[in-house]
Amino acid sequence: MTIAMQRWTRLVACALAVAAVALGAGQMQAQDKLAAAPPVTYNNRYEVYGGLNYQNDQAGQNLPKRVNLAGVEALGTYWLTGHLGIGADFRGEAGTTAVFPNTDPSKPVVVLYTGMLGAQYRGPKNQRAALNYHAYVGVSHGVFNETARQDEFIGLYTNRTKPIGAFGASIDFNRSRNVAIRVSPDLIIEHFGTEYREFVSISLGVIYRFGRR
Repeated sequence: MTIAMQRWTRLVACALAVAAVALGAGQMQAQDKLAAAPPVTYNNRYEVYGGLNYQNDQAGQNLPKRVNLAGVEALGTYWLTGHLGIGADFRGEAGTTAVFPNTDPSKPVVVLYTGMLGAQYRGPKNQRAALNYHAYVGVSHGVFNETARQDEFIGLYTNRTKPIGAFGASIDFNRSRNVAIRVSPDLIIEHFGTEYREFVSISLGVIYRFGRR
């Protein structure tokens, strides 16, 4: 098992554990002041999500260290049924990366712009929380010379657009019928180099449900 898979497995295991506690406490939500006021019906047609996102990646095929990227995520979901929805996801992230030793001690900034389409499946749910699963695929455009010419640093990718996928789960903590706090870990699979590589990401933000299905 790769390091990315191990990290993703731990993130999902934590999310599922939290989900189990939250969903298991559904019968007690009437006494819980933190639970959303009923009814949370999940009969919405649309859902929008906005949050902060962290992702680790690699800015060059053979660079010895990975880059930590931070940015934003926006997701729109159209629910076909009470369980199945289609989603469009956008992420923009940036971070500094280590490069091979050279005469310049500074670290260049790299930026990723990612757009994906896919499906979301709503699993166990109650008044307090809902557990969701998702799979998105699309492309990511990497800008690896954001702060300097690429020939000034050794080992960086050239600017390019490549396939990418995000596969994971999320848990929504309901604050009201329409608003919830979401935590969402992902396994990221990208192809900036000569092979598909695995990384992890996690986002935290707010969803808003609207429209009656």
